[in-house]
Amino acid sequence: MRTERLSGGFGFPLGCVAVVAAAIAANLAGATAHPGYAVAAVALAVGAVAVITAPLAAAGVAAVGWAVLSGFVYSRAGDLLFAAATGWVAVILAGVLVFGLLAGAAWRAAQRVRPVAPDAVVPLPRRAAEPGHRRVASL
Repeated sequence: MRTERLSGGFGFPLGCVAVVAAAIAANLAGATAHPGYAVAAVALAVGAVAVITAPLAAAGVAAVGWAVLSGFVYSRAGDLLFAAATGWVAVILAGVLVFGLLAGAAWRAAQRVRPVAPDAVVPLPRRAAEPGHRRVASL
């Protein structure tokens, strides 16, 4: 089981793809009328990435998640919208980010403390059996 974090070079692009996929899926499910669906989907993606990757990469993913939500869910035109609703989205994503980072740190700490199972004991190889008789090929 992995106990170290996924490096930022892999975690950030993975998180960006996850955020965009979550926003698209939420929009297809009806987030145009209810933006909370998209916020929940993107927050889930940000939290999952925060558990497995480096803190700086996870913070970047949260920022990209806010930009996607602000620009394509709340604004619908691709322009960033700085309003009270998107401010609350930033607070929600920051909270999910911190929770994910703490959950990931706790999981890795628990994995390090868990006793490691002893290595499997492999028996020594057996000696080859002595042939009882020889086979003769018949023609």
